[in-house]
Amino acid sequence: MRMDSFSLNSAKSYLGKNVNLHLKDGSVIINVQVVDLPRGGLQKSSYVEFVPYGKTKTTRIPIKYVAWAELLNPTLLDVAALKRLSQLKKAEIPA
Repeated sequence: MRMDSFSLNSAKSYLGKNVNLHLKDGSVIINVQVVDLPRGGLQKSSYVEFVPYGKTKTTRIPIKYVAWAELLNPTLLDVAALKRLSQLKKAEIPA
């Protein structure tokens, strides 16, 4: 789902979901889970707090830097990971 503007209200729909975050500078933060949307102290700016796939440490960026978010299908990610794992196991077994 691509949106023209990414706001706190639209970010709430991605809480707990795996997404690719497309930033306004053109870069992409891939496969992260949005875990929180904390508000800054005196600045009153909001942040997107996320955890990269397979990690436990959270990272946060100001919501104003995010252009849009692309929802990922976790089932497809699991299938791709299993396929890659089976390829690696086949490569380890000597013929």
